[in-house]
Amino acid sequence: MQVRKTSTAYILLTLTALFWAGNWVIARGLQGHMSPIAMAFWRWIAAFVLLLPFVAGSMVREWPGVRRGWKTIALLGVLGVGAFNIFTYTGLKYTTATNGVLLNSVIPILIIAISVTFLREPLAARQALGVVVSLAGVLTIVARGELATLLDLKLNPGDLWILGGMLSWAIYTVCLRWRPRELSSTAFTGSLISIGIVFLLPVFAWDYAQGSRTVWGPATLGGVAYFALFPSVLAYFFWNASVARVGGERAGAFLHLMPLFGAVLAWAFLGEALLWYHYVAAVLIFSGLFVASRSGRTRERTR
Repeated sequence: MQVRKTSTAYILLTLTALFWAGNWVIARGLQGHMSPIAMAFWRWIAAFVLLLPFVAGSMVREWPGVRRGWKTIALLGVLGVGAFNIFTYTGLKYTTATNGVLLNSVIPILIIAISVTFLREPLAARQALGVVVSLAGVLTIVARGELATLLDLKLNPGDLWILGGMLSWAIYTVCLRWRPRELSSTAFTGSLISIGIVFLLPVFAWDYAQGSRTVWGPATLGGVAYFALFPSVLAYFFWNASVARVGGERAGAFLHLMPLFGAVLAWAFLGEALLWYHYVAAVLIFSGLFVASRSGRTRERTR
């Protein structure tokens, strides 16, 4: 029975990585049909509608706790729901989905860097080496494998937007240590998404006032439905159920499948080519992550 539960958890974790990788590919494919801000806004509106039956009751019952912890919830909602999605979807307007899922892998290294710099947590020599090696992989992507690009500072703005999103998610993950412990996961999640939508609403209104319009059709509706159901709802439940069964460290290893799934999906559906520097960057990023995580610090999170 235990073996069956573990096998089920592994299947769910594999699907989670696939759903999150698909988020990047769908977002890249919808560029031109809707603005990045509209993607973020409609993704979380639709996700909240789907989640509402599961979170509404606990949000009402635990409202006093939500009110007491509103500052922390607001910060986390802005970082994890609002800023992260705006940055990454904007980045995908200018760069490839392949680059995006590869850059996504630098999040654990950013978490270590933030913890060491601002929380004064000790940094082992192995972790420092891992940070440097992974940073070399990131620079390989943004430079397109050309040293002259770095020297001339001719960087792809899309990669920089995505790195901003990675930084936002890393800060969000670090700040999760201060989440209100009195709240259940459903009340916390519902409150978090609500704050994120409140943040996104005026940004969406500004974007609309600037002339951005969504071209609604089968592709756009299907994309929003995918955003809401798979990476936002199913992946959330799959992730939590699997972590409860096999633990966070073992579950985190499955997130390394995201770049593989993302690259294959981008090649199959978007016609993106895998170039030599993608392979070099992947080896550097994952080598750095492996070296850093060997010290026992595993803090992987994603969306």
